This record gives sequence, C-alpha cells and structure tokens, in this order.
Amino acid sequence: MQQCVEELLEVLSPPPPPVNVRYDSDPNVPIGETWVDKPSTAGVNIYRRISLNSWSLRLMYQQKPNIREKMTLFWHNHFVVADIQDPRFVYKTMALLRSQSLGNFKQLTKDITIDPSMLIYLNGNDNTRQAPNENYARELLELFTLGKGNIAGPGDYTTYTESDIMAISKVLTGWVAVFTAVPIRSEFRITRHDTGAKQLSHRFGNRIINNNGITEYKDLIDIIFQREEVSRFICRKLYTWFVHHDIDEEVENAVINPMAELLRANDYEIKPVITALLSSEHFYTHCSLGCMVKNPIDFMISPLNIFNMPIPSDKALEERIFNALYVSTRSQQMSLFEAPSVAGWQAYYQAPLYDKLWLNAYTLPVRKVYTDTISSAGFPIGTYRLQTDPAVYLQQFDDPQNADSVIQQFALVLFAKPLSSNQLDELRKIMLGVPVTSWSVIYNAYAADPGNNTKKTAVNNRLRPLLVYMMRMPEIHLS
Repeated sequence: MQQCVEELLEVLSPPPPPVNVRYDSDPNVPIGETWVDKPSTAGVNIYRRISLNSWSLRLMYQQKPNIREKMTLFWHNHFVVADIQDPRFVYKTMALLRSQSLGNFKQLTKDITIDPSMLIYLNGNDNTRQAPNENYARELLELFTLGKGNIAGPGDYTTYTESDIMAISKVLTGWVAVFTAVPIRSEFRITRHDTGAKQLSHRFGNRIINNNGITEYKDLIDIIFQREEVSRFICRKLYTWFVHHDIDEEVENAVINPMAELLRANDYEIKPVITALLSSEHFYTHCSLGCMVKNPIDFMISPLNIFNMPIPSDKALEERIFNALYVSTRSQQMSLFEAPSVAGWQAYYQAPLYDKLWLNAYTLPVRKVYTDTISSAGFPIGTYRLQTDPAVYLQQFDDPQNADSVIQQFALVLFAKPLSSNQLDELRKIMLGVPVTSWSVIYNAYAADPGNNTKKTAVNNRLRPLLVYMMRMPEIHLS
C-alpha cells in the first residue's frame, strides 16, 4: 500500500500545453503550435475550446496511475470558475490548479483570488473603491475557506459576519483581468483600490487590515487561515471527494479532526494530508469501499485506463476522440469548465441524494450506451471505434486459461467489492455459453498462436458478452 500511495502522489512535471492540431484559419497559431499565449481573433475560440476540452480529458488517460488530475478536478470543483468565453483564461486557471494540486492550500487561495478567470466569474473586475462588489468576498468565506456556520445572530454565521464580507470586499478592490494582454494576466490598479482601514468583526478578533496596496489581499488570506475552522472545512471536502458525504460525529472526531491537525502542522500543505487519508485503515474499511456513485468523468475515463485502450497517434483523430468523450460527460451532466453554480456540482453538496444525483432517467441510458459499445463493437468516433481488446488484456492475468480466474480478475478491476457466488455463477454461464464451451481449449489455442485472428476472435467472442454484462451490472457505477 505504501508503495502504491507513493506512486499515486508522485509529483509530475507540468504537461505541454494544448496545441492547434487541425484548424488552419487561425492567423496567430499555425497547426502544431499552442494557442494558450497567442492573441485571440474572431472565430478561434470555438476550436480552442474543443482543443482545451480534448486535451484536458487526454491528461486523465494515463499509462501510469497518478492522482494529479483527480486532485485538479477536486480543486476545479472547489474554486469554481465557469461561463468564461476565452479558453486562454480557462487554461491559465486550470494550469494553476494543476500546479498546486498537491501543494499549499493557503498559497493556492492567494493565487486564485487574483486569477483572471476568477476576477471575471465572481465580479472582481467590478470591485472598486467607489462601488465595492461583495460577490467574491462572500464566496471566499462561505465556499472556499471557512464555510457558513449556524446562524448566531443577525448577519452572524458563527464563522464570519456580514460586516466581514463588506470589509473584505474593500480589501480586494483594485484587481482586474486584462483582456487585451498577451499572455493574459491580472493587474493591480491603485486608483481602484480602497486605501482605508478595514475593520473585521469579533469572528476575526476585531483585526484591522490597513492599506498594503498590491499585497493587501495576502494579508487578508493570512488572517483567514489563522482560523482553525479553515483546516476542518477543507478536510471535510476532501473526505467527501475521496470517501463519502456522510460525516457523522465519529468520523469528525476520528478522521476529520486528525486530518485538520496534520494540515495545520504542515502549514496547509495538502500532500501530507492526502497521504495520511489514503494510507489510513479507515479508507479501506468495508463501509468506505464502493459506497459512492462514480462521477461521469471517472465513469468514462476509468475503462480506458483499466483496459489500456489504444489511442491513435494521429493528433487530429485523438482530439476528436477525447472531445467525443467530453460531449458524453456533458450529456451525463458533468462537463468540465461548466459547473452549474459557484458551489460546484450538486452531487458533492446537495442533500439528501449527493452522489446519487449522477444517476437519473437521462444519464443512465448514456452510461449504458458507452459501456455497451466499448465492450463490443466500439464507441464510434467517425469511422474510428474506441474498443476494448479483452484477449490482449488477458495477458496480465495470473491464470488466463481458467474461466473462474478470468471472471474473478475482471471483477477485481471493474468492481469496488467482491461479487457474490450467485453473481459469479451467472457470469460463468455467460462466458462459457450454453451449451458449455471449454474455455481452456479456446484460450490455449489462441495462446499458442496469438497472431491468428480467427483464434483471437474466438477468445473475444467469449469475453465481449461477459464484459457487456459486467458493465451493465449496478456495481459498475460504484467506487
């Protein structure tokens, strides 16, 4: 387990940026070059958004397991930005989240506060000394750091007050996203900044934040992070992301509080906390396994990684494949960069259903079509088919000539929990057929002559119906 966790949490080098692979009408970006730091002209945002969508899902397709993209998605759901029309802004935000995916939560909060996309999305561009805008200040406290506690009095939410929101909005005045800059950036403009003293409430020890110009927002974040509730708040969100939404008193005392203490002891470095959670006995208990419905992105990408599905080397076709997967995740109500609200996707906060919201009369048929096609004729992208090759995958199994062993090992990689004996019996009937076909004879013939397509087809004709059935089972939706 320790080796596995270490490999999952290995810090990776930044990925190369997305490039223009097939659009020949961008005057600033020839095919083969990146667009992320180039000027924008009319019409180019359409192909750039397709490029960004495809590239982002491509990063989740990994030959070597790593937690970076899972954590990047976590932060994207935490520090939500959406409805941003220029893909360069979105790329910059996601590059920030990716670079700090296992980094320092306090520093990430500082960086995201003046991120160009965030300034656009939560009205930082409109926040001036003449007309303070409270939008980001409110979400900074309620959704990003402290959480909204129980009402303690008029305008007092236990963790902060309405007067704090007004004061913080003044602290954050002066920052704007520059739309015409290349590369894009944020700027601090002193003429828009409130230079007066900002009085916080008793929830922050009645602290006063004096004018500090371009670094004043950092002073604010440092004060907020002196509150221990920040550590508990983010640890609850991490627990909900990785384990379950049900945080009772026992979990709060035995898991959340120790995680929060560890986070504070490491000055809000995230990696030690994730290491501890993934290495804990609690993480592997029966009640923690297979208790959440997979989100659509996990559901779409996991089979690609499990079965090492080959992706063509042609970059234009590769882009089409991953963009088709992106379109499917949108049909399943989880498209990247399009969270429905600043609170993120409802499955991570909306009681009482939480993750069960991923499954409904609209999304379930989409899931079924996807698993049916990749397990059989292939998921169609034009004339290309994204398809499992179970005969090749068998080479990783311990005893591929044994039908029971094959079924159990497929179950091991597809399901979070062991199957019951009656389920295994049913799967055996599907794999061996009626009348019963001798699996060992079919497999050994293929193993002796793996280049023979007829013999390989005979193996896949037994395995594809098995995979179709297994990926229709309710358990396939659980993680």
